[in-house]
Amino acid sequence: MSVYDRLVGQEHVVATLRRAREGDMTHAWLFTGPPGSGRSNAAIAFAAALQCEYDGCGECHSCRTALKGSHEDITVMRTEKLSIGVEDVREIVRRAALSPVGRRYQVFVVEDADRLTEQAANALLKAIEEPTDRTVWLLCAPTVEDVLPTIRSRTRLVVLATPLADDIAAFLTATAGVAAERAAYSARASQGHIGRARALATDDETYERRRSITDIPSRITGLGSCLEQAERLHTLAKEEADAIGVGVDEREKESLDAAYGVVDRGRRPREYAPALRDLEKAQKTRAKRRVLDVVDRGLMDLASVYRDAIAVQVGAPGALVNEGQRTQVEALARDSTPEQNLVRIDAIFEAREQMLEFNVAALTALESLMVALR
Repeated sequence: MSVYDRLVGQEHVVATLRRAREGDMTHAWLFTGPPGSGRSNAAIAFAAALQCEYDGCGECHSCRTALKGSHEDITVMRTEKLSIGVEDVREIVRRAALSPVGRRYQVFVVEDADRLTEQAANALLKAIEEPTDRTVWLLCAPTVEDVLPTIRSRTRLVVLATPLADDIAAFLTATAGVAAERAAYSARASQGHIGRARALATDDETYERRRSITDIPSRITGLGSCLEQAERLHTLAKEEADAIGVGVDEREKESLDAAYGVVDRGRRPREYAPALRDLEKAQKTRAKRRVLDVVDRGLMDLASVYRDAIAVQVGAPGALVNEGQRTQVEALARDSTPEQNLVRIDAIFEAREQMLEFNVAALTALESLMVALR
């Protein structure tokens, strides 16, 4: 067993990290790769290996606590907000100036380095420029362009590849006991996203929601149906986002009440009201981000249908992403041209940009998209 066992199709990355652990070490790393390729998993596995006496055996106390997120010398910064602010970074920079509790390294994993605000990135830059002897920074981002140039110039780059569908299917069968046919479907449908593949393979509701989204092209027949399908996609995304966050807001509210003695004393101290407002604001921002993330994933599922139609039209070899819906894909291919489907894919990416970059309301962007797809 090894801490690297969860890294699917990343043998070149594992080899690089093992060499570093054996002596080719540096204090700052940048893990990049497409969504679902395992950037965070690779960073956390490396953090575990740095704490392990046996190069990441996966069995010792250090490895187990590192992988479970409870190691005293490993700090993981992740966010569900739209950005990571300077105050959050200043807190971990302050901690980075301290010595590790144990005999090895103090490791800081920043999972969403692409969401750092400019102020936050500059605060982090100072800590990376002036590292302490036993502090290691592991940053994660989709691409090097998503990180401040002055930060990436001071880090060693580790690029993860999109895992092959066959590797993902084998991983699902071996680790989750998924039947071969379901594993193969989930691996293709995930388009290289391991977490998504696991959800599709093990959760029937996730599986059915995706099938509903990939059915949309065959249901767009007129203006009325465009609006209906936009509402449908938005509702599906909202339901999935709510399922992801179920119970989290309630637990945070209970924790806040307990911290201020509201539960025990039944009254609210003066400091409680602003703390509650901050919590509710953070929860609202997080909920919006969750919906956008799920809508974005749905749009990628939708784009895969048009990609499959083009593959059929030009006679491309290999299985389709949506092989289980080949009949619908072939019907779409007969009723369109490759050029039309390329325009449709462009419209999907434009809708993503409207929502993620220009803050257009999700339902409005989806309604405009469906009309463009028609």
